[in-house]
Amino acid sequence: MTAVAIQGTLDEIGMPLVSTTFVVVDLETTGGGPDGNEITEIGAVKVRGGEVVGEFDTLVRPASSIPPFIAVLTGITDYMVAGAPRIQSALPAFLEFARGSVLVAHNAPFDVGFLKAACEVTGTLWPTFQVLDTARLARRVLSRDEARDCKLSTLARLFHASTTPNHRALADARATVDVLHGLLERLGNVGVHTVEELALWQSKVTVAQRQKRHLSEQLPHAPGVYMFTAPDGETLYVGKSKDMRTRVRTYFTASETRPRMTEMVSIATGVTGIQCATPLEAEVRELRLIAERKPRYNRRSRFPERGSWLKLTVEAFPRLSLVRQVRDDGSAYLGPFGSRRIAEAAMTAIHEAVPIRQCTQRLSASPSSAACILADMGRCGAPCTGAESAAEYAVHVDQVREAFTGDPGPLVRRLLERITALAGQERYEEAAVRRDRLATLVRSLVRSQRMASLASVPQLVAARRREVGGWELHVIRHGRLAGAEVTPPGVDPRPAVEALVATAETVQPAPSPLPAATAEETECVLRWLETPGTRLVRVDGVWTLPWPGAGAYTAVADAREDDQRAARPFADRRPLRPLR
Repeated sequence: MTAVAIQGTLDEIGMPLVSTTFVVVDLETTGGGPDGNEITEIGAVKVRGGEVVGEFDTLVRPASSIPPFIAVLTGITDYMVAGAPRIQSALPAFLEFARGSVLVAHNAPFDVGFLKAACEVTGTLWPTFQVLDTARLARRVLSRDEARDCKLSTLARLFHASTTPNHRALADARATVDVLHGLLERLGNVGVHTVEELALWQSKVTVAQRQKRHLSEQLPHAPGVYMFTAPDGETLYVGKSKDMRTRVRTYFTASETRPRMTEMVSIATGVTGIQCATPLEAEVRELRLIAERKPRYNRRSRFPERGSWLKLTVEAFPRLSLVRQVRDDGSAYLGPFGSRRIAEAAMTAIHEAVPIRQCTQRLSASPSSAACILADMGRCGAPCTGAESAAEYAVHVDQVREAFTGDPGPLVRRLLERITALAGQERYEEAAVRRDRLATLVRSLVRSQRMASLASVPQLVAARRREVGGWELHVIRHGRLAGAEVTPPGVDPRPAVEALVATAETVQPAPSPLPAATAEETECVLRWLETPGTRLVRVDGVWTLPWPGAGAYTAVADAREDDQRAARPFADRRPLRPLR
């Protein structure tokens, strides 16, 4: 028999990277997201076989003015773009330039997101590009010894890019080209030579993941909680989903890229599911199981008992104390705080606003001790020396108690005045520190008042219509989910409500302001109750929030995040550190 040589097809061989056309693109925009922001510059470099074969660069005139801080960051001003084309002209020209190529960008979700949004606005059809994100690629190729992160500036230095990134589109695209070539050179050393091999390498699934796909087959397509278990029965990880089987299946595919989850799957020998009536019940059960079993691969919600509280003590001259437990002792409490550091920041903010004493000794009704330095600084009325009577001191205490349970306005306004004064003196660092403390205090006040209001309600029954018909029903008692049920489409839900109320868990109230559940559980319930479409069926007692209350100052609490987003509008906030 004579052997006949058969030439392989291109589909069998694959498209070699050396002959693939890449278009590396970078955008400058008026903000950090496509919602409400526009493109101001498009820069792109077309490369093939390691050589530059073309460049595309154009400014784009947005419909609105470029914000001043963006102009400072990028150097692009309204004057520069006054004669530039609109996006309706620039976008088709770029798409024609990039047609038939593999689209490359550093932080590709940002650039591709803006381009797709521009296509939608202009009525342009978005071509089907294969997209390569050099930031994510670097995360898998590089080690932490080589690069502390995968920012473009870091990688440009690592690969000795001929162009330094400077927040201008073409310059950043040129730098990304050098980064791309450096990464592809590394991949060539591990046998990645075609576009198909590159796609497969990026979606690489470990053998352990593939071998354990069968573990998801026993789970139903229903909302619930799933638990990965070790050979000795230890619970490794607890999660929740609206569709348990579909969610667990993703742990055995390329969509799961978290290193700790890959490690967990390699250890796990079983997955147990607990079906729940509603997604809210699944969310609550997840929190309870994590707190109970403390799985080592869950990072959040494992130790709710470690929360801290600020306590306004009950004594002749009350003070603030940091405690672990809430007791029914007549004291006012604020919390819980996730860490002692956050609690101390809120306490410092209160001390800056109110001259309440900070010493820890117990004072009698007629003290006669020596004053500390805080009295000399005007931050304490020195009740320890008798300079301030119990009645005079009680004014400060009442302000703190009112802030905990009602209107924190006097404290907030006092702190804002000091922050404004510091900024006026150009002491911006000090102003920022005080702003952060104020934001921490307001957030904790809002959270505490919302939880306390629900915790005071003996029973609340609420319902929400399901997308497939019927109703989700929940019974909440003292802030704790006591029962959950669903009704089928076309059936009167009232008998189900009565049955659910009769069979729901009996819940005893906790000392105020503590709910009868963990803070996270009560917050989950509150989020569900506040979702549009939720209806209150029955409320035993009164469910109210103080007015004016801490909720009136949420804008103050958001000021820190708003300032940080404005200072770094284009920051890639994904955790893109090298995996190895």
